[in-house]
Amino acid sequence: MSANVEHGPSSETEINPKVSSDIHYWSKELGVTGEVLHEAIRVHGTHVVKVKAALAKHDVTSPQHDKKGA
Repeated sequence: MSANVEHGPSSETEINPKVSSDIHYWSKELGVTGEVLHEAIRVHGTHVVKVKAALAKHDVTSPQHDKKGA
């Protein structure tokens, strides 16, 4: 029965991309797939605040993909 108990993240301020329960928790919490969460972490780091801000702005791509002036 304890296997069905949902656990919170290992940290309230950091997302550990190597811990599957963190990815599961934060992807559900933030409403994104694990893949999108991993990309946001890769680009913006593991701080929850930074990842949330990036996802809110849909800014999960690296700066090199930004449009340049024509």
